[in-house]
Amino acid sequence: MNDTVDALETEKLSRSFGHFQAVREVSFAVPRGEIFGLLGPNGAGKTTMIRMLSGILLPTGGNAHVLGYDIRREPEEIKKRIGYMSQRFALYNDLTPRENISFYADIYSVPSSERGARVESLLAMAGLAGHRNELTRGLSGGWRQRLALACAIVHRPPMLFLDEPTAGVDPVSRREFWELIYAMAGEGVSVLATTHYMDEAEYCNRIGMMYQGGLIALASPDRLRRDHPGELYLLDCPEPELAESVLRRMPGVIGVSVHGALLHVNARTAADKTLIEAELAKAGVTVRRLEQALPSLEDVFIRLVEREREGQNPAVEN
Repeated sequence: MNDTVDALETEKLSRSFGHFQAVREVSFAVPRGEIFGLLGPNGAGKTTMIRMLSGILLPTGGNAHVLGYDIRREPEEIKKRIGYMSQRFALYNDLTPRENISFYADIYSVPSSERGARVESLLAMAGLAGHRNELTRGLSGGWRQRLALACAIVHRPPMLFLDEPTAGVDPVSRREFWELIYAMAGEGVSVLATTHYMDEAEYCNRIGMMYQGGLIALASPDRLRRDHPGELYLLDCPEPELAESVLRRMPGVIGVSVHGALLHVNARTAADKTLIEAELAKAGVTVRRLEQALPSLEDVFIRLVEREREGQNPAVEN
């Protein structure tokens, strides 16, 4: 593939199942060596998108190219050149890690003369050298995750698809997994990952936020937070339900969401803080704390979904 060509590009890509539209005219591009994240809740269309891009599922509208190949006409060429890892970890429990990697090396036609060294290199990369001869069924979720990644890249693909790769894995293993992905991107591998973990999206160079099959925002994490409208305040009070009902009636408040014991209040301007305190006091709500904060990606996503429901279509481009 020409180095100047994007690793992936989609143009109004769509997929319907009967009357249900799982993906709605999604367009974006992933440059070589970029980690691109598709972020959204379950049912947003992320897995359908990745299955189309990996040549498993044909689109019903639009088109896309992966590594220069057309997903409609050349799906088999795409399958040969990508790595694919899903949350289900397609591993063989009765084989050892070494045997699993060797098996996938055979499937991907890694030359026999290179196979031994390739397997050893991947065992070392994944930190599995000390577990090479244990049965895979006995490995923890974190080790199985690393093994699945090693199997997915045994043929050294220039493009890697990760579909909810850290679902059900502990936070430490998730962080270590993303350190491996960073190292691969540093070597020029392009990565597209789907996730519903907001904190995990921070690892991506750019994020496409999906909701009900559509792309509602496209930018870097920093850009998304910077473009978050208004001012965000954290409210700590003993009557959160009452406070929420009061705040939602205020013209100076453009959004309220519950985050554990706190309310995240999105005000139009910093001057609205005084009005918020006054209205809460009038309603008998005790304000223990009301302080300004930087918006998280979760705050951004919630606000974008609210605006989408209002029909404002607030897609962000960088």
